[in-house]
Amino acid sequence: MPKISKRRTAKKKTGKAPARHKPKPKPRPAPKTKIKTKAKARKEKPAGRVVHFYNHIGVAIIRFNRSIRAGTELSFRGATTDFSEAPKSMQVNHKPVAAAPKGKQVGVKVKKRVREGDLVYLAG
Repeated sequence: MPKISKRRTAKKKTGKAPARHKPKPKPRPAPKTKIKTKAKARKEKPAGRVVHFYNHIGVAIIRFNRSIRAGTELSFRGATTDFSEAPKSMQVNHKPVAAAPKGKQVGVKVKKRVREGDLVYLAG
């Protein structure tokens, strides 16, 4: 029996180059816009940060970066928080204090909810 060979048939050339798709240009990233907040507009440094919040008694535990006296107007700012208040009660180790020492965690009675990580500024 003779072998049957499989021949490939040659395609006729039309003279045109095959159509190639141009790659789509990559979209440029949106320019970064600077969000101006009250703190950045005034370039003030935070006086402290909320470490914990006890919702049932309305007490925020704050670590202050500087010494703060009770009755000083404080501004609480965060992702969902933005209000000012002058705390009337400050405690360190369950004992009332007239001024919050620098670097200590102080319990401060607040009227509204604050969250861990919210920054505390001197209102002015």
